[in-house]
Amino acid sequence: MPTDQALLIIDYTNDFVADNGALTCGYPGQQLAPVITALAEKMRANGDWVLLPTDVHTPHDPYHPESKLFPPHNVRGSWGRELYGPLKDWFDQHQEDPTVWQFDKTRYSSFAGTDLDLRLRERHVTTLHLVGVCTDICVLHTAVDAYNLGYQLVIHQDGVASFDAEGHAWALRHFQNSLGATLI
Repeated sequence: MPTDQALLIIDYTNDFVADNGALTCGYPGQQLAPVITALAEKMRANGDWVLLPTDVHTPHDPYHPESKLFPPHNVRGSWGRELYGPLKDWFDQHQEDPTVWQFDKTRYSSFAGTDLDLRLRERHVTTLHLVGVCTDICVLHTAVDAYNLGYQLVIHQDGVASFDAEGHAWALRHFQNSLGATLI
């Protein structure tokens, strides 16, 4: 029986993590691989939900605000959008598990324009564990929306990274001081 907890592995893709990714956080993101994969397996084995909200884009979309801010990244069907390293292998092995699923997101927050809140509430999830990249962008915006929707937040400090060290540190403080998140 699944529990009331879910792990969100946010945007852990080649474009955000691999050395030659289009918008990579590089080594800090790469160091997360064993932590994220071990946490995913621990939570799956415990009956928790393991969700992989994954950024997806169309190159040079004139209607998407990120097109003005960042180079094309996480293009549907591209190597860049594939899950990074051992997480890809873990997901390939467990994607048929009903407590594990990957879904598209087109904005920073995993809640914006998705049915995530509805699906979590159907499953009586009250606590969200967040890992992934980037701490100060997609993880942050997901956390803010989760907070505003009334979810309890657990941020795994060794499971988040950014290409901006100052933004990463600021986001960790914000999670704890402004969102009441538990940092572990």
